[in-house]
Amino acid sequence: MRVALVSALLLLGAAQPALAAPAVSEVKVSIGPKLAEKVKDIGQRDFDILASQLQRAVERRLPPRPGGGTLDLVIEDAKPNHPTPQQMGNTPGLSYQSFGVGGARITGRYVDPAGKSTPITYSWWETDIRWARYGSTWHDAENAFDRLADRLVKDQFDDGSKPRR
Repeated sequence: MRVALVSALLLLGAAQPALAAPAVSEVKVSIGPKLAEKVKDIGQRDFDILASQLQRAVERRLPPRPGGGTLDLVIEDAKPNHPTPQQMGNTPGLSYQSFGVGGARITGRYVDPAGKSTPITYSWWETDIRWARYGSTWHDAENAFDRLADRLVKDQFDDGSKPRR
């Protein structure tokens, strides 16, 4: 009896995350127009890196499933912790040892298979510079992406509200 009860609880626990996450068949990520204006400062290579990191963070937590909705995300703003290669090339004397706090602001929408659209807004900016020196160029932006992905799974899109900040 105990074995059956434990097995049932384990099965329910394993099935629950799959039921909690919304079905997403496609994740699209783009760079917002205001951030895109900074391409000569930040560099196209780093925009591509940011877009792929956001897509990877979301798809890791919401794996694509057939018949799901579409998730369109736009990186509206992002700030690196260390200078990008483009920034170091543009500014003589700037070093990768330079550091600061970073983060990102993301907007978008989830469109379920029935066509219902749910707006998404999320931003996260680091406020403590003590750890900025030790991270990668986009460490705090990556944290923002991971936090957004966790929030998307948690909020489940079922109440029509946007994720909390």
